[in-house]
Amino acid sequence: MQGNEPSTPRARRSGAAAALALLLLVGFSGAPAYAQAEAAAQTTTSTDATATSISPLGTFDAAAESTVQGIGGPAEWTSRERLSSSLQIMLMLTVVSLAPAVLLMTTSFVRIIVVLGLLRQALGTQQLPPSQVLTSIALFVTLLIMTPVWTESYERGIKPYSEGTIDLQEAFTRSTDPLRVFMADQISHTGNHDDVYLFLSHQPDGGIDPDTGEMRAYAYYDVKEGETLVPITALLPAFMLSELKTAFLIGFQIYLPFVILDIIVASVTISMGMLMLPPVLISLPFKLLLFVLLDGWRLVIEMLLQSFTLFSMV
Repeated sequence: MQGNEPSTPRARRSGAAAALALLLLVGFSGAPAYAQAEAAAQTTTSTDATATSISPLGTFDAAAESTVQGIGGPAEWTSRERLSSSLQIMLMLTVVSLAPAVLLMTTSFVRIIVVLGLLRQALGTQQLPPSQVLTSIALFVTLLIMTPVWTESYERGIKPYSEGTIDLQEAFTRSTDPLRVFMADQISHTGNHDDVYLFLSHQPDGGIDPDTGEMRAYAYYDVKEGETLVPITALLPAFMLSELKTAFLIGFQIYLPFVILDIIVASVTISMGMLMLPPVLISLPFKLLLFVLLDGWRLVIEMLLQSFTLFSMV
């Protein structure tokens, strides 16, 4: 019995170590299962969250479907109400796109650009100065001439309308009165009243008074008793015709000296037997020299400015 006593504590320690090792083995083997269970739980939670987050898409689809139903199909697109609104939008876009061109035709731009174009042809420089340069000069001179007209138009019509003191129809009438006065003054200054009567005679009523059977007494502005205001549909095209006539007359005065110079150069080259040499090739340097020595650009612009009457609403 005494010989076996020393081995008893050693056996106990060995048993305790074996039990501890068994517990550790069981713990390590159970950890992956726990992790897998936790991961599965997280996956389930994320799936539910995803389903919850996806659920608003159903609301979006329903809202989109209701919007599409509100837009309607081809039958509703071609209904009277939809066509009416579409035509109104189309008409508004057309007016907005054409308004700058129509407004420009009521200014001095037509006369100036035509005269500058004839000047370029008279010089024989083909595309010099470029069209962009001539258009810019015409716009700047137009701005100088039309500034008093546009200022008066703004003060009389646009400003009161923006302040809410007048309605749209009265604002249009007041703002177009200065333009009417300007166009009428230019027609009267050049004496082209026949152009106005040309367009008045082609009005729906022919400009005839049904009571008397004679031509009505028309007035450009400041209508008195017994007179009829010239409609803008007749005044505007008459003004453009008047401007074209005046521009061609000014262009003729500019063209004439250069034509005489071309004739002189052609006569000299023919008399010298240089039949194969184009006269324009020789006359071009002399034209440019003459134009520069006479300060031609200043003279042309000065003549254009003096050809317009000063604007006054008095």
